[in-house]
Amino acid sequence: MPEFHPGNWVERAVNWLQTHLGWLFDVINTVLTGLYDGINLVLGGAEPLLLAGIFAVIAFWLRGILAGVVAFGGFVLIDSFGLWGEAMSTLSLVLAAAVITILFAVPTGIWAARTKTVSAAVRPVLDVMQTMPAFVYLIPGVMFFSVGTTPGLLATIIFSMPPGVRMTELGIRQVDSELVEAADAFGTSPGQTLRRVQFPLALPTIMAGVNQVIMLALSMVVIAGMAGAPGLGERVYAAVTQVQIGLGVESGIAVVILAMYLDRMTGALNVRVSPLGRRAAAKTTAMLGRMRFVRYKPGTAVALSGVLVLALAAGGLNMASSGSGAQAGGGTNVGKGKQLKMGYIPWDEGIATSYLWKEALEQRGYQPDLKQLDAGPLYTSLAQGQTDFQTDGWLPTTHQQYWDKYGSRMEKLGSWYGPTSLELSVPSYVKGVKSLADLKGQGKKFKGKIIGIESSAGEMKILKEKVLKEYGLEGEYKVVSSSTSSMLSELKRSIQQKEPVVVTLWSPHWAYNKYDLTKLDDPKGAFGKGEKLHNVGRKGFAEDNPTVARWLKNFHLTENQLTSLEARIQGAPKGQEQKAVKQWLDARPGFLDKMVPVPGGAKKQGKDAGKSVDMAYFPWDEAIATTYLWDNILEDRGYKPSVKQLDPGPLFTAMSQGQIDFQTDAWLPTTHEQYWRKHRDKLTDVGSWYGPTSLELSVPSYVKGVDSLADLKGKSKLFGGKITGIESSAGEMKILEQVLKDYGLDKEYKVVSSSTSSMLSAVDKSVKQKKPVLATTWSPHWVHSKYPMKKLKDPKGSWGKGDHIHVTAKKGFKKDFPELYGWLKNFKMSEQDLGSLEAAIQEGGKGQEKESARKWLDSRPGLEDKLAPVK
Repeated sequence: MPEFHPGNWVERAVNWLQTHLGWLFDVINTVLTGLYDGINLVLGGAEPLLLAGIFAVIAFWLRGILAGVVAFGGFVLIDSFGLWGEAMSTLSLVLAAAVITILFAVPTGIWAARTKTVSAAVRPVLDVMQTMPAFVYLIPGVMFFSVGTTPGLLATIIFSMPPGVRMTELGIRQVDSELVEAADAFGTSPGQTLRRVQFPLALPTIMAGVNQVIMLALSMVVIAGMAGAPGLGERVYAAVTQVQIGLGVESGIAVVILAMYLDRMTGALNVRVSPLGRRAAAKTTAMLGRMRFVRYKPGTAVALSGVLVLALAAGGLNMASSGSGAQAGGGTNVGKGKQLKMGYIPWDEGIATSYLWKEALEQRGYQPDLKQLDAGPLYTSLAQGQTDFQTDGWLPTTHQQYWDKYGSRMEKLGSWYGPTSLELSVPSYVKGVKSLADLKGQGKKFKGKIIGIESSAGEMKILKEKVLKEYGLEGEYKVVSSSTSSMLSELKRSIQQKEPVVVTLWSPHWAYNKYDLTKLDDPKGAFGKGEKLHNVGRKGFAEDNPTVARWLKNFHLTENQLTSLEARIQGAPKGQEQKAVKQWLDARPGFLDKMVPVPGGAKKQGKDAGKSVDMAYFPWDEAIATTYLWDNILEDRGYKPSVKQLDPGPLFTAMSQGQIDFQTDAWLPTTHEQYWRKHRDKLTDVGSWYGPTSLELSVPSYVKGVDSLADLKGKSKLFGGKITGIESSAGEMKILEQVLKDYGLDKEYKVVSSSTSSMLSAVDKSVKQKKPVLATTWSPHWVHSKYPMKKLKDPKGSWGKGDHIHVTAKKGFKKDFPELYGWLKNFKMSEQDLGSLEAAIQEGGKGQEKESARKWLDSRPGLEDKLAPVK
């Protein structure tokens, strides 16, 4: 029988959809995430006890006083577990999924009830939706939407849809046909029959379907947690993978409380909204006679008033407490609230380093969001840009399969530990087993099992495909896939009972410190050479976050540091990983400052800190770049700089009048000679920081045989007979006329006047298409950093001598700002540094000049201390 794999077709279809319908998935993701965020904003932002009171009032309204008291007690218990935020996230997830499911399920059920063809077509689809393992839905969900809320929501919607459709169809079909015929006989339209006859009578069954939808949605929280969705599912998943019994029990109880509340409330809601339900409730109450007060329920208006009062109180408390969160202060607030998304695989070194970085980043003013994921979803999320970085990339072996698949969409951020080793280990009391070869023929001793870890781990693949084969252990041993925590639990249980066990392990690992284990030698080298542990980021992470990227690349831990950190976390109460990290850091003063040094040092204050400094610039690239560079430096040194943009004339005039303290872009002795000659008695020449400048014609470096202006002769067809110029009023354009005459090019080439931006656009377009282009440029300019442009030599010196770029200031500047005067006098920049700074500002975009200069400065540790030294 030939093999048949429809899964391959599905995988190809998913790839095609990703490529061609990415916009649609973005829309779906926006809608689902927006709905969840909106609900969670309401539920998660309120004071827990007041929101518990609102839930209690709703229970009182629907079921009576006893239900209200029990509901309040249940939610208070969740809050006492410290799981309130997770519970509200889960409730938000359930409500969002239920709303969308009901919007689709009820109309579909009605349609199926009224049309046999639709019913026949829908039934097998519902069968598949209900019986397909829910985990399968996560695979395309993660591929299309990455990890987070959306894959969990989609899986929940699909899984909980069938009962909503089936019960709606059943309820409509169960309505007595004679009642429908009577309605038709009285001339009622089909729509009126549905709204006034069928739907009211079918409402109890439909509400039962709604109840089942909500219950199934709640049952999916763990699976949603596996896909990175927040809430109790994430906690349950962490408890399962890390064998945290206490956390698992508490999270499970919280889920049960939510389930019971939602089940009882939706059931009672049926009584409130259904005519048949209200009739039955009234009959039951009447039968109680004088005891009817036991079943007292407040009217809708009374209950609504109570809810509104509590909601207003909760909103007021929320507003009063907003903005009170702790932030990094002073010079350590490098992140300024920037959010970073981190992920980790639940391996001990991954947990330890992830929480270490979470604590370090929070102390530097960032807002890291940390999620636990399996290796596959984590690397998928990194490749899709949904996770910024993770700290536990085992390369080049264990995680190589993910690097092969996604390497072009990720970047390595440095190795922080290595080499590691993969191995099988046994307790030291197991005699006669010192190497992998010794396992041969001893399968019965270990019950024919090797206790493994996650099936997705690279070590498991090497073990199954190579190690067992190399040592002839296939057939004798079965590798049991589980999880790291389950493997460690089995190891602990076996050691307590002095039973033989063989487990997959690796070094470094705290288990070697805690237990007396024997690493089995690997004489054939089947496990391969040791690996290194890498920080891995999404593509572009280093460019977007140069400071954090530099910290990560310089990060290193010794085996002693790593195992002591792991041991501290292992010894802490479950769920207190970050608290354990804080304690570990407190015991190592200075470690954090070495791990995440503040850019520019500890923001040393200058001698004139507190003084206001007025700076100005005209909109030339080098002026913008250097002005905002000094704006950042002066802020770091405690000055109070202000920046204005002016044209050259007004700027030199304002500076001569003492209204502007200094500017960084005076081209002398030529370009700005007229302003200098007019105001020189009222100005200070602080010094030249760049020079000489130059004017030139440039071509892309792939244009061969054109290296000087003389080489342009006879090659006009190559460039379409034109030179792309800038503004016709520019001095360079006037000089160009003489340059062309000197080289005999004036009749062969036409100079096209445009603008600086148009010239740069022409260069950008030509370089992208690998076409020749001849353009007017000058140095310094970022065009030479961003594009592979070649300056054409001028052997005849037709362009003339270049200017030097000076810092000029008001008269008396040295007396008013002696420290700053010294810094500016010694200020120098190379063409490479200036070009890269200009390019960084261009890429940052309009309005982000200061932030772009900040990133550029932070990516060059030590530069600030060199430019503005403080003794």
